[in-house]
Amino acid sequence: MMLGLQCNYTMESPASFFLVGVPGWQASHLWLAISLTAMYFVALLGNILIMTVIWMDSNLQEPMYWFLCVLAAVDIVMASSVVPKMVRIFCAGDSYISFNACFTQMYFAHAATAVESGLLLAMAFDRYIAICKPLHYQRILTPHKMSGMAVVIIVRAIVFMTPLSWMVSHLPFCGSNVILHSYCEHIAVAKLACADPMPSSLYSLIGSSIIVGSDVAFIAASYNLILQAVFGLSSKNAQLKALSTCGSHMGVMALYYLPGMASIYVASLGKDLVPLHTQVLLADLYLVIPPTLNPIIYGLRTKQIRERIWGLLMHCLFDVNLGS
Repeated sequence: MMLGLQCNYTMESPASFFLVGVPGWQASHLWLAISLTAMYFVALLGNILIMTVIWMDSNLQEPMYWFLCVLAAVDIVMASSVVPKMVRIFCAGDSYISFNACFTQMYFAHAATAVESGLLLAMAFDRYIAICKPLHYQRILTPHKMSGMAVVIIVRAIVFMTPLSWMVSHLPFCGSNVILHSYCEHIAVAKLACADPMPSSLYSLIGSSIIVGSDVAFIAASYNLILQAVFGLSSKNAQLKALSTCGSHMGVMALYYLPGMASIYVASLGKDLVPLHTQVLLADLYLVIPPTLNPIIYGLRTKQIRERIWGLLMHCLFDVNLGS
């Protein structure tokens, strides 16, 4: 009897899911839509500008700028995988998402976060080589090695996300199709299954901890060596310049890792201690704030990129004025 019932559950799957948004905050959905739209616009504009100036300027064809260009592309994917649907939910009440679209969104959102973590590690390694081994910079960070690092980062994200997406998408969904979230976050989706979601949740928790834990450990080691080298410099100006650059990078990493880890562990371990709307907001902001602030902190605080962006904007405005 139970076996037949389980087979019926496995055969059935909802045609679509219903995304609630931020549970309990329905009255604030319009303001959330306005805020997300503004942040998304800044993220798109800032990251596209960074990619454009790095691509166009031959003077910026260095490893640091190449990694920054890839980071900007990943930020666009990360924000675009969730924000447009969130805005439609908050603004127009368009809460339904098809079964396949839900798992596609889940895959790209979570894979992008894994890729971004790897890129932050690669950028920390780049700064370590530039500051601690400047004479060997060009020999160590060759285009071939950078391409290899990028491939490893992307393959790692795919290897992590493919089994997770398969595990959750093959769970039997035979009851409610209401997801208490703003996007198809895998734990929120897995909770709707008629089977035990613990295997996929445990896989996600362990996999995320390994990826993020190893990345953070290597980043911390890199910046520890960087700071030792910086404080060993005789020039105060050189110390301040290096500290300013490192401070910007560490600020970006804190904005990325702190909300991200809080979101993962609260959803997995502290769900009874933290209100649901706080959990959802943490997960939402984790995917929106870094893509919005990365181009500001990384791009506008880098003199070469700031000057190129200003020149590009002035050129565009000048051409528009001429045409009018």
